[in-house]
Amino acid sequence: MTLPLLASALLILLTLGYAGVCAASPWAKCRRCDGLGFALTYTKRGKPKRGKHCRKCDGHGIRIRVGRHLYHLWVRTYRKGRAADEAAAKAAGPGSRKTPTA
Repeated sequence: MTLPLLASALLILLTLGYAGVCAASPWAKCRRCDGLGFALTYTKRGKPKRGKHCRKCDGHGIRIRVGRHLYHLWVRTYRKGRAADEAAAKAAGPGSRKTPTA
């Protein structure tokens, strides 16, 4: 197996693996607060205590994965395009030469 073929096969495998992770588990722990929803601070004696509210995850402790976010953007764009096509076909009327796609 040549090196470019091996590299492309590995890239495809990694992409499909990440797509599977995004489909199975679209949410992940927030990187900033480590899934707590707030910053962890310590008292003078060293005991942990609740700190500031995490602004990145809005205190929920979870974030959407990048791949899932990109998928949602793609679906939203696709649906807007389909709605525009259907509206144009409906406005053209039944006697027009253009037929709507299924």
